[in-house]
Amino acid sequence: MSYEKKEYKPYPDSGQLRASAIKKGDKSPDYWGDIAINLKDLTNIHTEDGLTIVKLSGWKKTDKSGKTFLSLSVNRYVPEGKISPQRQDDSDVPF
Repeated sequence: MSYEKKEYKPYPDSGQLRASAIKKGDKSPDYWGDIAINLKDLTNIHTEDGLTIVKLSGWKKTDKSGKTFLSLSVNRYVPEGKISPQRQDDSDVPF
């Protein structure tokens, strides 16, 4: 039976953090990963002191090999009646 390795394709507004297997020094990260964010219709963000804040949610999961990791998602929940004042429209997106 032949198995093909599937290429990882991120889902919009999701990502993951995995534990670093090797730390080269005290300042090396404990976790590494990425998150794919759909900037076109990003909601539930605000700017504070010149920094854009994006809310994230995370879940502890275990992969097929038994290693644990954090699954991430952009938290787009906005309570009813509360519209984010910093919502971007198409003209604000840099690309």
